[in-house]
Amino acid sequence: MASLQASNFLLSSSSSSKQIHAAISIPKLPSVRFSAPKLRQPTIQSEELNRKDGPINTIPMEKNIHRTPLVQQTSSVSMATFQLYAVLEAIGDRVEMHKNIGEQRDNWNTLLLNSINMITLTAATMAGVAAATGVGAGVSVMGLKLASSVMFSAATGMLVLMNKIQPSQHVEEQRNATRLFKQLQSQIKTLLAVGSPCQDDVNDAMEKVLALDKAYPLPLLGVMLEKFPASLEPAVWWPTKQSPNSNKALTNNNGWTRELEMEMREVVEVIKRKDSEDYERLGNKALNMNKVLATSGPLLTGIAALGSAFMVSSNSPWAATVAAVAGALASAVNTFEHGGQVGMVFEMYRNNAGFFKLMQESIESTLDECDVEKRENGELFEMKVALQLGRSLSELRDVAKKSSYSRIEGSPMDEFASKLF
Repeated sequence: MASLQASNFLLSSSSSSKQIHAAISIPKLPSVRFSAPKLRQPTIQSEELNRKDGPINTIPMEKNIHRTPLVQQTSSVSMATFQLYAVLEAIGDRVEMHKNIGEQRDNWNTLLLNSINMITLTAATMAGVAAATGVGAGVSVMGLKLASSVMFSAATGMLVLMNKIQPSQHVEEQRNATRLFKQLQSQIKTLLAVGSPCQDDVNDAMEKVLALDKAYPLPLLGVMLEKFPASLEPAVWWPTKQSPNSNKALTNNNGWTRELEMEMREVVEVIKRKDSEDYERLGNKALNMNKVLATSGPLLTGIAALGSAFMVSSNSPWAATVAAVAGALASAVNTFEHGGQVGMVFEMYRNNAGFFKLMQESIESTLDECDVEKRENGELFEMKVALQLGRSLSELRDVAKKSSYSRIEGSPMDEFASKLF
């Protein structure tokens, strides 16, 4: 009996010791690394389910992330690129301003022309009716005479102001400014698309913008262009000092040959002798015509106003005749000047002369650069000149040959450089 109890005690003690040992010595589990699955973009089916079931409410988690400036984030983009984009924004704003102001001044031209003509013709009609009615009408005739005199005086003042401003010429200025700003805008976009701009490109763009602002001012008072200069001066909308473009050389001589240089010099001679001279001659004719019309209109309305005044003080039929005839002539002159937009024609010739002057300066400045590597590529430059003159490359070379032969033989050149206008 005692032996059985001892054996049971030993068995229980051994089992308990095994349990204690099992509880203390826990085997180490192998370390397993779990990788979080990447979130996938929602598919078309899930987006359609979201649209059907309605938007899923989510709570955005705020993270304290230090955001760096955009310029530091895109370190690969140069500062010159950011500056050129800023210049593009300013140019786009100027395009809209010149377009809106051009439309406004076109409305001015139409409204002022119609209003002045109606006033003048109405006053001339009143003067004729007053003269035909005679003396016996009494007070009613006196009212017609006074109204005619006042209306002629008002037409004279308005016509003087309109001739001073020349709204049709202003409209043409705004059209040209809009076109040139769009051209500069496309040039900068091309530079950003195919090249790596530098600070010189930014400075060049800024100078061109400021030169256009000076050539085509927006306000009327103070900085308005002279509408009746002594003679035609070509418009200048480019910086006075232009450095030749420095593109990478495509060949050893950068596309330039001695024959190409002689061709460009002959093209410059043709532009000087034919195109520039012709447009300056036509522009001076338009200027002189505009001066005569701008003086004749107010002068005729002034004579009509004086005739109406003499109608009031005396009953002379000649005063009424002078008032009626002068008023009708003033209306015709005003219609021809502003309806025919003679000022716009003068401005068009002035801008065309400026275009040819720009071509001369750009070709001459390129040829004056002794280092061929610093010039624009010769083949590309020749193609640009041909496109600006509306000619093919073969036609441009033929014009240069004709100019050379005409100078050698002493015969006049019978062909213009440009075929566009």
